[in-house]
Amino acid sequence: MARLKQEYNERIQQTLLNDLGLKNPMQAPRMEKVVINIGMGEALTNANSIEAAARDLATITGQKPVVTRAKKSVANFRLREGVPIGVKVTLRGEKMWNFLDRLMNVALPRQRDFRGISADSFDGRGNYTLGLSEQLVFPEIDYDKIDRLRGMEITIVTTAKTDEEGRRLLTLLGMPFRSRDGGRL
Repeated sequence: MARLKQEYNERIQQTLLNDLGLKNPMQAPRMEKVVINIGMGEALTNANSIEAAARDLATITGQKPVVTRAKKSVANFRLREGVPIGVKVTLRGEKMWNFLDRLMNVALPRQRDFRGISADSFDGRGNYTLGLSEQLVFPEIDYDKIDRLRGMEITIVTTAKTDEEGRRLLTLLGMPFRSRDGGRL
């Protein structure tokens, strides 16, 4: 069992029940899935970039990515319907817990001048989205084997009903949120 999942089961779930005034353990917010997405405008001109991004994402997550395609044609962007424009991975279960543990304890602190992440990126329903500017913060990525730096978007989906419940869950799990004055919480 993943270390973070074990900690959730043994300690965090009960803390959430007490903090939120819930009676049934099934009411406590829990992790549902993590979606990692790399959107790439460069894929229109460079077909090999999709393969390189998929390789990087597979290395980071341990799961084969799905190629995302344009849903509509947009003339201003020279985009046609069905053209590959990115890659994404949805993690659940053990892989999700392992990825979250590595993200919070290894990758995020490796960012330059890291003072925590914004606590304001919740969507109103307890889900959190975080953007990374480069894939090199993950130690699995070898600098010499990448063709260029790519950012990614990481969405953490929870069963929380409000942003406050989601923020409390992620804080207890160890997400390094930045306080309002700029330091870490």
